[in-house]
Amino acid sequence: MHTIGIDLGGTNLRIGVFNEQGEIINEQSQATEAAKGPEYVINQMAEIINELKSTYKIKAVGIGSPGPLNPHDGIIIEPPNLPGWVNIPIVQLLEEKTSLPVKLENDANAAALAEATLGAGKGASSVFFITVSTGIGGGYVLNGELISGAQGSCGEIGNMIVNPSSDAYRGPGLNKGALEGLASGTAIGRIGKERLNITTGAQGVSQLAEQGNKEAQAILDEAINYLAIGLANIVHTVNPEIIVIGGGVMKSKDLILEPLINKTKEYVFPSLKETLIIKPALLDQKAGLIGAGLLPK
Repeated sequence: MHTIGIDLGGTNLRIGVFNEQGEIINEQSQATEAAKGPEYVINQMAEIINELKSTYKIKAVGIGSPGPLNPHDGIIIEPPNLPGWVNIPIVQLLEEKTSLPVKLENDANAAALAEATLGAGKGASSVFFITVSTGIGGGYVLNGELISGAQGSCGEIGNMIVNPSSDAYRGPGLNKGALEGLASGTAIGRIGKERLNITTGAQGVSQLAEQGNKEAQAILDEAINYLAIGLANIVHTVNPEIIVIGGGVMKSKDLILEPLINKTKEYVFPSLKETLIIKPALLDQKAGLIGAGLLPK
């Protein structure tokens, strides 16, 4: 029996068929066309699923979607990059259209499950996955099981306050001084524009830093410091065996990873310094799709 994984993004809709080993045996991608509304997109999903059912024996479907969402009730609440998707009961609708069980999860949680099962965290008893890209998200996998939390918000570390000062930056929909507003790719790009008039985002800041520009390096150092505070908070809260970091910002991992590890060690208990393991993600852009395929297992 096979599963279908769906990575529902604001731009692209990726669908894969997975065998029992979690390997992709059929993969396709198309534009989400989210502006046409949830009914249109869900009908597109259902058509593809039903077409795949004629070729493969499918037992269930998993969906990784941007949040906020409620995985327990199968409802997409109101994701910023899916405009017009407000309280959409996607699980119920797809089950009705395909006659298959459907499981919904936050896309960062789906990626966490993939990295813990088949990626950089494979073999570890507890894995905390963090994606640092346009935003910052996370997911926690314990003994092979994804921990979602009572309302499905476990791992929403982007809203963790890492700078409590009254003049700290407040990003849209975030706490003042939240991790995402200070250390995401968007944040690095914003600060690069403010201080150095860089118009090419976080990538431009990283390129300048690689060339020896001290101001650009200072911007990265600030983001690394905030990330380290966030990681130390995670270590002291759930004490994972390994932390896996992915997302677009980690394309500059040669500039970021070692300083991040060293800075995080400054913030954890001395007894935890030697056991701290932070690794870059292995599955890259496919983590969300792979995790979605693993959700029904």
